Amino acid sequence: MAERLDDHHLRYLVEAIRRGSVRAAADVLGVNPSVVSRQIADLENELGIALLERLPRGVRATEAGEYLATHFRQQMTERDDAIARIREMRGLMRGHISLIIGGGFVSDIMSGPLTRFWERHPRITLTVDIGGADEITQAVAEDRFHLGMGFNVPPHPRVRVVEAVTQPLALITRPDQELTRREAAISLEEIARYPLALLPVGSGARQRIALAEQAEGLVLSPRLNTSSLEMLRKFVRDGHGLTLLPAFAINAESAAGTLVALPIRSAILDDTQSQVVTRLGRALPAAAVELLRFLVREMRAFRG
Repeated sequence: MAERLDDHHLRYLVEAIRRGSVRAAADVLGVNPSVVSRQIADLENELGIALLERLPRGVRATEAGEYLATHFRQQMTERDDAIARIREMRGLMRGHISLIIGGGFVSDIMSGPLTRFWERHPRITLTVDIGGADEITQAVAEDRFHLGMGFNVPPHPRVRVVEAVTQPLALITRPDQELTRREAAISLEEIARYPLALLPVGSGARQRIALAEQAEGLVLSPRLNTSSLEMLRKFVRDGHGLTLLPAFAINAESAAGTLVALPIRSAILDDTQSQVVTRLGRALPAAAVELLRFLVREMRAFRG
C-alpha cells in the first residue's frame, strides 16, 4: 500500500459519492466516465477494500468509502482554513467565505447587512447558495460551505448550531383581509379554511408545519407549493390566499404596508428558530467568524 493516497483518486471518489453516479461525477470534473471508474478502482485495489457499491442506477459509498471521503473533505477544509489564517496573520483581512442559506433569509441579508459588512471588509468575497433545510445540513456536514443559515435546520451528527433565535411562524396576509381584525391569535383550523401557498416539504418551515398539523389532527392542503419566497409573497399580495412564514421574511412588505404578519395559536409554530450551523469540530477562519458575528448582529432574523 502506498504511504500517501493520491488526492486525484480521492477527489474522484468524493465527487462520485456526492453525485451518486460516476457519469455525473465525470461531468462535474470534466473527464471521461471511464477515467473516474479507473481511478476509483485503482484506489480500491490499493487499499484492498470496496469503496463504492455499484447499483443498477448509480453508486453509493460503502462504510469504508464514506469514512475515506469524510476524512479527505476535512483535510481539504483544514488546509484551506490554514491558508486563510496565515493571510490573517499577515494583517490581510481577506479571503473567500461560502454560505448556504434558506430562501427566507435572502431579502434580510441583502437589505443592508452585506453592504455594511463590505464597507468594513472590502477584500472579502462570498459565495451564497440557496437551499432547503436538508440541503443546508448535508452541505455543511460535507464541508462544502463554511456556514449554513436556515429555519429549523434538522439535526446531524456532524453539524452544530452556533446561533439560534426563536422566530415564530406567522400567518401572512394582506392588510385588508378579514383576519386582520381579529384580536386573538388565529388557529390552524381557521387557517385551513382559506386558500394557502406554502414552502415545499423539504423546507424547515414546512417540516414544522407538518408537526403542528399532526398535533392538531388536521391537514393543510395548499393550492400552491413553491420554494420561491417571491412567489409566496405575490400569491398573498394578489389576493389569492394566505401563507405561513416567519415575520422577518416580509420585512420590506411590512414596511410598505402591503403585507402583515399575524400570530398563530400553536405552541409548535411558536417554538421555531432561525439558526446558523457549521460542521462540528471545524475551526472557522477569522473572516468567517467575523461575518457570522456581523450577520447575527445586523440581520432581523436573529433579533428575538
